[in-house]
Amino acid sequence: MRTSRKLSVALACPEGTWPHPDWPAPDDPYVERVVSLRPPPPFRVPGGVDAVVLRCAEPVDALRELRSGGVPVIVVGPHRDAETIVEVFRGGAGYLVEGDYCTCMLSSAVVGATIGHTYLSPAACAALREGARQASSQDTALERLRGRLSPRERQIMELLSTGLGAQEIGLRLRLSEKTVRNNLSNIYAKLDARGSTDAVLRWLGAAPVLRI
Repeated sequence: MRTSRKLSVALACPEGTWPHPDWPAPDDPYVERVVSLRPPPPFRVPGGVDAVVLRCAEPVDALRELRSGGVPVIVVGPHRDAETIVEVFRGGAGYLVEGDYCTCMLSSAVVGATIGHTYLSPAACAALREGARQASSQDTALERLRGRLSPRERQIMELLSTGLGAQEIGLRLRLSEKTVRNNLSNIYAKLDARGSTDAVLRWLGAAPVLRI
């Protein structure tokens, strides 16, 4: 995953300090500089920023107070429960669980956010999927919704729900990026989804499913 230029990141830590003072490293391939946003909230993101990293104890509340101006957001927080992660994900932000990522992963999440990926750390992804599995174990409407998709489309949704984008999905499945995007367009129509985040929430049972 490469970007044509290095990125600028706004960092907001309303309840404490940032645990990675050496990030980004001088040789970081994606991120060039970090601008700290001073508390108290609400934080307003200045111009020239490509992404925001918000580290907080209560991510749902803090995300509501962030005035990002449409700049993509990655949240770093301690919560591992599916409810919190769904709310952050529903808000369009990526989520990294404290202690479940490295600075290399953080840089990848930042550059991914700038090209439309909603990144989840492994623990966040696992919690989201487990919560969805429990919620959908008796939900025949969800199973019927998933049944609308072809086997290939279900493969794509499984990968999309882990935070991969069209290019990475294509590499995994040995498909062209254009073919993946065409499949995604069909998937969105079948799931009645507005885009990738909405589709993933519906696929995982974390958004209301129409009774069909």
